[in-house]
Amino acid sequence: MFDVKEIRKDFPMITNHPDLIYFDSGATSYKPQCVIDEVRNYYEFDNANIHRGDYDISFKVSKIYDDTRKTVAGFINAPRKECIVYTYGATSSLNTVAINAGNKLLKKGDVILTSEVEHASDILPWFIAAEKSGAQIRYIPFNEHALMDLKDYEECFKDGKVKIVALPYVSNVMGYIYPIREICMIAHKYGALVSIDGAQGVPHLKIDVQDFDIDFLSFSSHKMLGPAGIGVLYGKYDLLEQMDPIFYGGGSNARFYEDGRIILQKTPEKFEAGTPCIEGVLGLRKAIEYLESIGMDNVMEYGIELSEYFIEKLEKLDNVEIYNKGSQSGIVTFNIKGIFAQDAASYFNKMGISVRTGNHCAKLLQNVIHVNETIRASLYIYNTKEEIDRFIDVIKDTTIEKCVDSVL
Repeated sequence: MFDVKEIRKDFPMITNHPDLIYFDSGATSYKPQCVIDEVRNYYEFDNANIHRGDYDISFKVSKIYDDTRKTVAGFINAPRKECIVYTYGATSSLNTVAINAGNKLLKKGDVILTSEVEHASDILPWFIAAEKSGAQIRYIPFNEHALMDLKDYEECFKDGKVKIVALPYVSNVMGYIYPIREICMIAHKYGALVSIDGAQGVPHLKIDVQDFDIDFLSFSSHKMLGPAGIGVLYGKYDLLEQMDPIFYGGGSNARFYEDGRIILQKTPEKFEAGTPCIEGVLGLRKAIEYLESIGMDNVMEYGIELSEYFIEKLEKLDNVEIYNKGSQSGIVTFNIKGIFAQDAASYFNKMGISVRTGNHCAKLLQNVIHVNETIRASLYIYNTKEEIDRFIDVIKDTTIEKCVDSVL
């Protein structure tokens, strides 16, 4: 296991805000100095466009940009770097899959199988795909704790209509790790493809897209210590070859003609029109290298340790309702009894603690857990048990009066 005190020295946000407890890494993570330095270095010393300049700096940056595909592929054990598409975030990646499915794969009467725990970015694109193609949305039965039974899941395939399964690796609200290997195995048994939202899972858990047999995986850099504005779409190469770009422009075409004919670049370049977030790709590479230096097994074990410790402490309090006691990914979701979540968060903010409240972009989840607004504490490798203890002391002392005073 790594030394958390040493890890914390790598993050300027912690150095610059030593009294702040940041429990909102599920929204965006802090960045280590090596990532910040890489982004700054690009702007200070290597600021050039890629694949467009016949000069040394452009060649240099282009090579690092292209080589980062190998880094990303290795991180998730993709079979080849051409399976890695750079996008503008997980939302962009998920939309690319859904738009292509709506245009080319789905037809009237087909079923898109998903769940009511989804983030908006992994449900709204499928609503549009269903509307465009005439397909139907079907929801996997989840219990009141937002957990699935694989027998109920497989039952959804029995009529032969499911063509796409869209699920998260980790719920962004409940923090549960879903059985992706089994989900893919069952889907493929019935001829369906699987699109996984990895935004919350990839930063915290080791993932092997070949072992899990995932068809598509989407994730963002900014939740895994990297810059914002850059994401990844992994897809099996033969599936990516069948897909069309969402955007067209410079870099995505090999040639075009006055009669309207377009010859696209090969996969994955055909998906990457325009000037990309170059500094984001370079920063993502450093973020992956940083996580790999720690070891994803260690990252996962520490997330479990923090979650279990936090939940154990919360369970001893009479004024708290916990919604995900089985969480093992650093996400702990709860409410203070009798206090509106956002009022509690205002009080926590006054006490130097950052958490997120609301429905967390998962507006259908209330149909499952029967609660709309919750408090979400999402922890990462730089958080400590001491911070949890400080937060627990604040929660113990949280009253309606103090929350109202913090808002006024």
